[in-house]
Amino acid sequence: MTELITWQKSSYTGADDNPNCVQLAAVNGQIRVRESDAPGFVLTTDRAPLRALLATVKAGTCDHLI
Repeated sequence: MTELITWQKSSYTGADDNPNCVQLAAVNGQIRVRESDAPGFVLTTDRAPLRALLATVKAGTCDHLI
């Protein structure tokens, strides 16, 4: 049986018709992440590692990679 997943898109993507966005879904205590233009490729993680990644990015620690 296929489970129904409710995806939420980032508020930073702008208009609803913007096809380029990151989407998140909570499924059985885990977080799933996908890019809207490649919905078949899904990353699965727990909340703590995702929280750490977001904090690192927000702090600018990864800016040198751009």
